[in-house]
Amino acid sequence: MKNLSGTYGQLWDKALAAEYDQDWLDSCAAIVGKEKAQDAVNTLKASVSGTVYGQEAVDKYKDSDRFSFNCDFTQNVQQVTFDGDKISGIDANGNEVFSHSYHYIGYDENMGFYQFQSADEASGEFTYMMLAPDTPATTYHIEFRYGSDLEALTKYDAGNYAYWMAAGIPVNADATMVNKAIELFCTENLEQES
Repeated sequence: MKNLSGTYGQLWDKALAAEYDQDWLDSCAAIVGKEKAQDAVNTLKASVSGTVYGQEAVDKYKDSDRFSFNCDFTQNVQQVTFDGDKISGIDANGNEVFSHSYHYIGYDENMGFYQFQSADEASGEFTYMMLAPDTPATTYHIEFRYGSDLEALTKYDAGNYAYWMAAGIPVNADATMVNKAIELFCTENLEQES
């Protein structure tokens, strides 16, 4: 958590905006070629545009070879702020949804996420935070999960948080940072296919 500071909004709200369509095409074309680029863009965008998570997503994807992650912030959170050991979130109207101090409790080898627990007993769906090692300086975005059930948070495709992975970008991110996040996402997800 010491490597994170500042306020983050939802990554895909920015990166999926029409103004970045050409960046998506260019990034994909550089890996899979111009003729396959649009299909690759469509597939990648769909992979982070899920609208359900938890048991509803498990049921929806159980008989399919395709799935989408819901990458939105949940619990009406629109922005998350990291300030030392304190993490807080506000809703779309600027009202505080949560604000707690967190301490490190472990590292999940399977997911590669650091685990933190709120110092407040009544933290509800913000009792645990799991943070990927991603930072704006290294990957241009962050990935994290939060909830009341630590064991369920460690599972990608089962339980209350199945197919959910919050993705954030600094609220002051410029077009260059958004483009770099898109480029990295395309590279990480398409290189093995080229």
